[in-house]
Amino acid sequence: MENTRRLIEIMARLRDPDNGCPWDQKQDFASLIPYTLEEAYEVADAVEREDYFDLRDELGDLLLQVAFHARLAEERALFDFEDVAAAICGKLVRRHPHVFAGVDFDSDMARLHFWENSKLEEKKEKGGQEPEGALSGIPANLPALMYAQKLQKRASRFGFDWKEIKPVYAKVEEELAELRDAHAQGDPKCIADEVGDLLFASVNLARHLGVDAEAALRASNRKFTNRFALVEQRLKGQNRAMAETSEEELDALWEEAKRLLENEKL
Repeated sequence: MENTRRLIEIMARLRDPDNGCPWDQKQDFASLIPYTLEEAYEVADAVEREDYFDLRDELGDLLLQVAFHARLAEERALFDFEDVAAAICGKLVRRHPHVFAGVDFDSDMARLHFWENSKLEEKKEKGGQEPEGALSGIPANLPALMYAQKLQKRASRFGFDWKEIKPVYAKVEEELAELRDAHAQGDPKCIADEVGDLLFASVNLARHLGVDAEAALRASNRKFTNRFALVEQRLKGQNRAMAETSEEELDALWEEAKRLLENEKL
């Protein structure tokens, strides 16, 4: 705990109005949001790359954001770092009675219902308003894929879901057909709507397959980036521009890049 105390002391020193850092002194809750989000994504990136030395550093950067927000709150006499830790400790114990209080749940669904009800009770205790519906309370500024997943999971907990995967595949095919029709009609707004519906249906399919759509797309982005870099490197070695290369040649180079990267994994 010595380093935790040191982190809190360093943060207070950085925020000192007389001898602190000018940049740190200027920050507020709102200005820190982009940095907090960025650090969270860098943690995810380190995990997905399985770079655990980097993960340690990225977790430290994320912890700094927690300490920074807590310091801002302490200066306003709202709460401090210790209050943050106490709040999450209480929440974890309260939401896990099967671990800390000997409660037995008949099923995972019963456990999930208890979790959701606990969240509602906590909100009531804080003086929050009753949620307007089952889907309320999900942060709207989440990345779109992640937000879609949370919407679908929440709806599923209330029984709004397909019981098997066959109709989920059918829904994706239906949305793709509707997109083709919209494209044939040439209506830009309709096309955009149908693209959104297709993406939403694809996220639902990923969920039913047990795949995190956000993580899967990030993995595909990395895969595309690595393959593209190999194609670019090969063309550069031949003193050729990509824009001047035929589609057939690019396809061949792309397939070669795929083989090379797949062989590296073996």
